[in-house]
Amino acid sequence: MRLRHKPWARETLAAHPDIVVAQPERYRGKWHMAFDKSQPLYVEVGTGKGKFLTEMAQKYPDIHFIGIEKYESVLLTALERVKKAGISNVRLLAQDVAKLDHFFAEDELDRLFINFTDPWPKNRHERRRLTYQSFLMQYQYVLNPDGEVHFKTDNRGLFEYSLQSMSTYGMAFHDVSLDLHKSGLEGNVMTEYEERFVQKGLPIYRLEARFTRGKVGALYKDYKN
Repeated sequence: MRLRHKPWARETLAAHPDIVVAQPERYRGKWHMAFDKSQPLYVEVGTGKGKFLTEMAQKYPDIHFIGIEKYESVLLTALERVKKAGISNVRLLAQDVAKLDHFFAEDELDRLFINFTDPWPKNRHERRRLTYQSFLMQYQYVLNPDGEVHFKTDNRGLFEYSLQSMSTYGMAFHDVSLDLHKSGLEGNVMTEYEERFVQKGLPIYRLEARFTRGKVGALYKDYKN
């Protein structure tokens, strides 16, 4: 997909510091200070235009949501959605998910959503897939021991790869679906891509997973260094 460059995006995002958090590192380990109260913290990586994030925040006002999207021109639409919805439990970061541990401390998150990420189908790009082991290690670091990863994609190859990668890493699965919209799962909130694929009659693959082995802790810090 070719992104339309919007030269005014950065300035517009900066004009809304109540929603778009600049220098998110300053809230690392204390994200409750970025909101008006302390609540569970859910993060969506690659939040895109923000449909999923905004609707989830409306549906669950007792949860704080943070959307991370590195493309400012795309995040601009997410900002407009949040403003239009008039919700206060969403914050947006114009950042790269590869820096997740720069923004969140160990055990700080309760749930992480990965929705319709780039499948990077070529073998030489495996390390860029958001379910590659280095990303999984990062997720385990920022999620608390009861935290979950929820993953959705239309790409069967990426789904099969993710099942193998997560299993090898030592994650346990539940609510695995090879055709989400025929599974009977209640409460599903769709993304923009998901709506498009469903209208074409294409299956959506989904899973929920938890980490089962011990926390990475010092091991992760050594790996990063």
